[in-house]
Amino acid sequence: MRDFLKRLPKAELHLHIEGTLEPELMFTLANRNGVKLPYESIGAVRAAYEFDDLSSFLELYYSGMSVLKRAEDFHDLAMDYFRRAHAEGVVHVEMHFDPQAHLARGVELESVMEGLGLARREAEREFGMSTALIMAFLRDRPAEEAMRVLESAAPYWELLDAVGLDSAEVGHPPSKFAEVFQRAKMLGIPRVAHAGEEGPPEYIREALDLLDVCRIDHGVRCLEDPELVTRLREEEIVLTVCPLSNVRLKVVERMEDHPLPELVEAGLRVTLNSDDPAYFGGGMLANFQACHDAFGWSRETFIQLAGTAIESAFISERRRLELHRRLAECD
Repeated sequence: MRDFLKRLPKAELHLHIEGTLEPELMFTLANRNGVKLPYESIGAVRAAYEFDDLSSFLELYYSGMSVLKRAEDFHDLAMDYFRRAHAEGVVHVEMHFDPQAHLARGVELESVMEGLGLARREAEREFGMSTALIMAFLRDRPAEEAMRVLESAAPYWELLDAVGLDSAEVGHPPSKFAEVFQRAKMLGIPRVAHAGEEGPPEYIREALDLLDVCRIDHGVRCLEDPELVTRLREEEIVLTVCPLSNVRLKVVERMEDHPLPELVEAGLRVTLNSDDPAYFGGGMLANFQACHDAFGWSRETFIQLAGTAIESAFISERRRLELHRRLAECD
């Protein structure tokens, strides 16, 4: 099964590029940029990768991000992940990035976009990998700041495949960003949002009604609201679920407790993703394998999940047809 899952052409729709920063690269970039890390060794960083909840993870996440200073760093970060993902059979990657977290450190948006853009072109040339870019707003920051960032990104609007909403969910409902997402809609930029990970099902409703999103990132708590489940099924809203992330952040205690089988059985459009693979125990292949180990899913189920991701990706129709063809040829 592992060989099959590796061959399976996988599209990743929920990835935070800053969350792909492995300890080895973190130390390399820290040395290059003269950044003093609060860890003595790579082993000490890995030992810190035990979290009680989303907030404790974010503390380490932002600490690691401090090593990203120049366009070269963002290029190296993305290429390091694309290389690993390609080796695991990933054919398409949609990466969130957090401009506010970089701007707050004095890193210009131009550096982020230049580095990520170069890596995207290299990934297509070297690996035949398609990519998409999602500019995410930090929900625990003021909505006015998010609006300023969106407007300041005007030179890059055409390079954005979507805008998103991430970071600490509890106490920061999607409704807070209604005007920001309305502005993105006016600009013709698609919209996605994290909802229903730690936050209640109502956050999913707000994301649909007030942000007019086409996908819900996470969304696992929808099962607490049967009417919402019916709506998600009827409107064919995609949930970008991140199983290993949910275990590491204590959304569920064990993979065996994960609601993924219920989501699939409810007829919802579900995809599997890695979220922040450097911090949560592995990339796409590890997440697919963990689901097989926990749920005993058949090849047909994984083909269905991979097909949903391809169908829901921000790619050209020509690329979509190509990936569907490759999926059909996977035995």
